[in-house]
Amino acid sequence: MSSRIYQDSNKVKEDTISSRVLDFKSAKLAKKDEFYTQLEDIHAEIKHYSKSLEGKVVYLNCDDPRYSNFFRYFVDNFSKLKIKSVIASGYAINGKNDELGNSLNSGIWAEYNGISEDNLSNLTGGISLNFFNGDGDFRSKESLELLERADVIITNPPFSLFREYVSQVIENKKEFLVLGNMNALTYKEVFPLFKDNLVRYGRSIRSGDREFEVPYDYPLDAAITRIDENGARFIRVKGVRWFTNMSIDEELEYIPLVRSFSKDLYPTYVNFPAIEVGKTSDIPYDYDGLMGVPISFMDRYNPQQFEIIGSSKTLAKPMSEFTPVGTYQSGGPRFYLKNEDISFRRLYERIVIRNRLL
Repeated sequence: MSSRIYQDSNKVKEDTISSRVLDFKSAKLAKKDEFYTQLEDIHAEIKHYSKSLEGKVVYLNCDDPRYSNFFRYFVDNFSKLKIKSVIASGYAINGKNDELGNSLNSGIWAEYNGISEDNLSNLTGGISLNFFNGDGDFRSKESLELLERADVIITNPPFSLFREYVSQVIENKKEFLVLGNMNALTYKEVFPLFKDNLVRYGRSIRSGDREFEVPYDYPLDAAITRIDENGARFIRVKGVRWFTNMSIDEELEYIPLVRSFSKDLYPTYVNFPAIEVGKTSDIPYDYDGLMGVPISFMDRYNPQQFEIIGSSKTLAKPMSEFTPVGTYQSGGPRFYLKNEDISFRRLYERIVIRNRLL
């Protein structure tokens, strides 16, 4: 690794951000992982982990320290959070230069330990930039050496590599807080971690969409987009969630249950002995059997209140065992409900739960 002090005197814009966020469809189809997180979204989540972060080395391993709002946040809140140090590293885009003319052929990293009086609102010196020999990929040997030093990993990993990313931090036994699409919990590498209460959704995002800045050459073909007065481009992305194994500062709330069970309102699946509960708010308070709920249930999941048994992907039996082919929509393992005619309705992914308190 080589090192030099970053000498540019241009002020880093407050809305310049450089961690990769995950847009499920676009990242999967086009491998475009350059979605930049808003500072307010970082603050809204990090504030729930102040006790867990105290005295820790935080590593942001998908974040160019010159532009990352994650790095900015931890530098500006260094004393308040009482962390030991923060490290950020960014991936090189081979053959290109950034807007300041710096070569991007080598990955870059920086560490802040509170010694410098400077912060990222005016990055003119005091924070040494170090250059990798390689490209700075989070899987590279040099990046893994920094990961070994860290206690906590926080970032927006490339969505197209989300499975591999989570597997890496789990294998290295690190605490982590990362952004991803909520459907990632259904991955075979990820769901067992949720089932065993080793990973859960974060605290600050419960529904709706989030706005992310995108590169200037990224097509604005999402449902909601905008360009601000400075020419920065933004899209809104649905289904984004934080994923974490860190302890939160506050206790988890119990889900209030107000519905009473009846066979008419809660039909049983054709291919698995559990009832369908279409919304978390409809979970009956007086049913002690197995229930299928949408994955949005995990936003409010409290392991002291409910037990996760499995998912439709792992528990659903083949529909061919119950009805002739042609009477139902085929596809991967899912639960089915009988329609009023001879056909069957295929449901979205379901998580199977049981009430622990009954």
